[in-house]
Amino acid sequence: MPIKISQHFDGGAIVVLRADQPQHIELNIRSDSHAEFTQWFYFRLQGARGEACNIKLMNAGQTTYPNGWKDYQAIASYDRATWFRVPTTFDGQVLSIVHTPERDSVFYAYFEPYTWERHLSLLGRAGQSPLVRVEDLGSTVEGRDLNMLVIGNPSATKKVWVIARQHPGETMAEWFVEGMVDALLDGANPIARRVLQGAVFYLVPNMNPDGSVRGNLRTNAAGANLNREWITPSVEKSPEVFLVKNKMHEIGCDIFLDVHGDEALPYIFVAGSEMLEGFTAEQMIEQGKFIADFEAASPDFQSRYGYGAGKYNAEMLALASKYVGYTFKCLSLTLELPFKDNANLPDAINGWDGARSARLGAACLQPILKAFM
Repeated sequence: MPIKISQHFDGGAIVVLRADQPQHIELNIRSDSHAEFTQWFYFRLQGARGEACNIKLMNAGQTTYPNGWKDYQAIASYDRATWFRVPTTFDGQVLSIVHTPERDSVFYAYFEPYTWERHLSLLGRAGQSPLVRVEDLGSTVEGRDLNMLVIGNPSATKKVWVIARQHPGETMAEWFVEGMVDALLDGANPIARRVLQGAVFYLVPNMNPDGSVRGNLRTNAAGANLNREWITPSVEKSPEVFLVKNKMHEIGCDIFLDVHGDEALPYIFVAGSEMLEGFTAEQMIEQGKFIADFEAASPDFQSRYGYGAGKYNAEMLALASKYVGYTFKCLSLTLELPFKDNANLPDAINGWDGARSARLGAACLQPILKAFM
């Protein structure tokens, strides 16, 4: 039986160079559909049950974040429900996956996918709760729905905004939001019940539906990197940011989290707003308290490793958390989750995955609650 590699499904992305023998499979990681960002892969291999497969991603050294391949392990699944890490090496140019499939069909991906169908199911499941409104903000470049979950009483004093997947290949971000949604709607969760007494949540689980379906890493269907569009978004190029930004100005914001994934760093951390012009000592105390409370809520979160603060410049306001922090003078953070594993609490079988991201989303309610106490 000949082997076959395919990628024509939700989020699929790969270029086949050679796939005539399981021991000599050569592929290229595909660029985004309308931009040159290259990192995300997701493909299906059929016909290699019991064969010692050697899958080489030939252009890994020329991808957007080659440092992301150091100590990285690809993931695989037979049913797209249970994912596990597989032996992977990087020689500076070629990323090699060595795996013997136990089934006729196996999927390999950069990180655990979060499909458009799961996204719609999340909206539908959440929408069954009397605490939830599913609001349509408008349409993407290709006409897909851009939805927001409003959880709690809109007349509540505090407004909490959480957005995810501005960069569509950072699927761990929507897993995080799913965990937060499920925790908020758990009537037996005392933290959720208490925080909803004083706050309403505005959650955009997927800021980039087009890029997600297309299997892009960082851009939408117009080639826009949405996390560089917050100063002057346009209906033509970045309607997703245009719609969310306008809604935020209409409603207001007291806490903002923009959830992402980092290719290189094997840690969970935040990037703050301390470099912003006009950032006050009170804001620094508020930001530091949130970070300390998050560390107390989840041992997965840490503050030792992360990005340097950098120096303020006007272009920085094109980033979501910097724009929001500067404009609303509120607690505004970029939260980064790893593509690899959490080096502080490694898991040899799963690495960092969707389930761990979801648990972190649930744990995040505690520092949000404490920020209002």
